[in-house]
Amino acid sequence: MERSPLSEPCLVPWSEGDFALLVACNSAAMTAHLGGPETREQLVSRHRRYLALERGQMFRIALDGDAVGSIGYWETSWQGESVWETGWGVLTGYQGRGIAATAARLVVEEARATGRYARLHAFPAADHAASNGVCRKAGFTMRGEHDFEYPKGHWMRCNDWSVDLTGC
Repeated sequence: MERSPLSEPCLVPWSEGDFALLVACNSAAMTAHLGGPETREQLVSRHRRYLALERGQMFRIALDGDAVGSIGYWETSWQGESVWETGWGVLTGYQGRGIAATAARLVVEEARATGRYARLHAFPAADHAASNGVCRKAGFTMRGEHDFEYPKGHWMRCNDWSVDLTGC
């Protein structure tokens, strides 16, 4: 079946009404590379963190008026340097359409506009082909593999992708 062309996704700042999107993104399929689904309490805590984020910004990915995923950037320390980190999720029914790569390019511009840090990093699981493909398509450069604890108590092998925020 041929997919109809869609308009370009846009980023909408995270708001109180976006909790339902977190719940929708909490499926076993969507969290398989992140340690599995979270409890309702963990989702409530995550939602509150997104709303209170002081350094960085979370967004709802909107497409033709529908909430189709989330993406954001936040401050982290990586190898002794303060940097922005990004992560995303696109609802299963919208995957494979380039939405995440477009949203990642948009979030690069959002992070760049802050003028705060020189680099934005993404750390997808090394075996997560789709998320690594998003990094490649969004202009990130692969910098190597590393072990990460995410969530707490769950170790995973991740790729370090980054993009320079100091250029145009």
